[in-house]
Amino acid sequence: MNPAAPVSSGLGWFGIVRLGLVQSAIGAIVMLATSLLNRVMVVEYALPAAMPAGLVAWHYAVQLSRPVWGHGSDRGRRRTPWIVLGMATLALGALLSVAALGLLAARSGWGFALAVLAFSMIGAGVGAAGTSLLALLATRVVPERRAAAASITWIMMITGIVITAGVAGSLIDPFSLPRLARVAGGVAIGAFVVALLGVWGVEGRSPIAAAGPEGALALGPGPSFGVALREMMADDEARRFTIFVFTSMLAYSMQDLILEPFAGLLFAFTPGQSTQLSGVQHAGVLAGMILVGVGGSAFGKRTPEGMRKWIIGGCIGSAMALAGLAMAARVGAGWPLAANIATLGFANGVFAVAAIGAMMGLAGANGDASGSGGREGIRMGVWGAAQAIAFGLGGLIGAVGVDVGRALTGSAPKTFTIVFGIEALLFLVAASLVLRSGARSAPPVPSLA
Repeated sequence: MNPAAPVSSGLGWFGIVRLGLVQSAIGAIVMLATSLLNRVMVVEYALPAAMPAGLVAWHYAVQLSRPVWGHGSDRGRRRTPWIVLGMATLALGALLSVAALGLLAARSGWGFALAVLAFSMIGAGVGAAGTSLLALLATRVVPERRAAAASITWIMMITGIVITAGVAGSLIDPFSLPRLARVAGGVAIGAFVVALLGVWGVEGRSPIAAAGPEGALALGPGPSFGVALREMMADDEARRFTIFVFTSMLAYSMQDLILEPFAGLLFAFTPGQSTQLSGVQHAGVLAGMILVGVGGSAFGKRTPEGMRKWIIGGCIGSAMALAGLAMAARVGAGWPLAANIATLGFANGVFAVAAIGAMMGLAGANGDASGSGGREGIRMGVWGAAQAIAFGLGGLIGAVGVDVGRALTGSAPKTFTIVFGIEALLFLVAASLVLRSGARSAPPVPSLA
């Protein structure tokens, strides 16, 4: 035994902010690969739009490996090495994706192969780093700080995306492939360094290592992946929460690719105006996240019942805002579209952060703040995989739904009314899943602490 090396019982605010830097770094690199490169492929290199869309969908598909990464960090009793490995893989994948551009522009098959490899590494890197980061938060953050921790880390992720977009956008003009490579290299290397500074030393010693060789021997290496996965899915609360994550994130992501076309087709917004409308939505998301971060920790909402209300309120608010957009499709000009979009963003922010806090709570429900539970990684991995599937399908379903609906009905207003109505219904289904989960639990849903 080594009593001189105690394990911290919980992560302080400074430690939470440091881990938020890792989330910022992940967001910065992902923005570079999925947003900037998407535009360059389609506009500067005149590649089919389906190519970057397919690569982005593929990076989500690769994130089905999240449970494997999470289980690996569970068995090793350490999260930091997996975060560092994931960030290195993510950064290298982003650099390879830029290297593939020149070959793609020359219509070389090797360019496509390199791009697939690059986006495979991006998906794997996000899976390894993101899953292990959330598992570390779940094991080190005490329940009363989880709502605020979720808000802080996700606000910092959005901040990282915004800063990177602004800086990279200003440095990339006038465009050339060498200039893009330099900017991408700076972003990737800078993000990796920021992530290292953020995670270095935060985790401390493994609880098992601190307990000495006797404790490690007693606990053993943990069950195999298949056994751990079956044990998790046998847990009624964990299984229901997986369904909730998929349903709610499907509704959340269906709007991503159709809001700006909606504003352009039915309200005659210019590209600049629709982009500003997207900014209004993201401002609403930030406001919702901040509200949950403050209210979830400061106003007596530390109980399972209290956090569950945030989730249900966010889902119902999102459904109402989407119902408003369905009405806007029929009313047209004169509808307060900006206010409606801001409301949708606000409700989305409330729901998203409350759901992330719920993930952290349920992942840590079989352990305490010292991280002795040993199943946080695979739980976060399964929910991350469900979220990745929903995100990949959601954007595709929304966009295809609009195309098919317009072809069948010949009416854009009718089509958008139907699609937004389906999204609203999915949010109501997600809210009902949380309500039913609370009714079946005694005490109510320990995950929503």
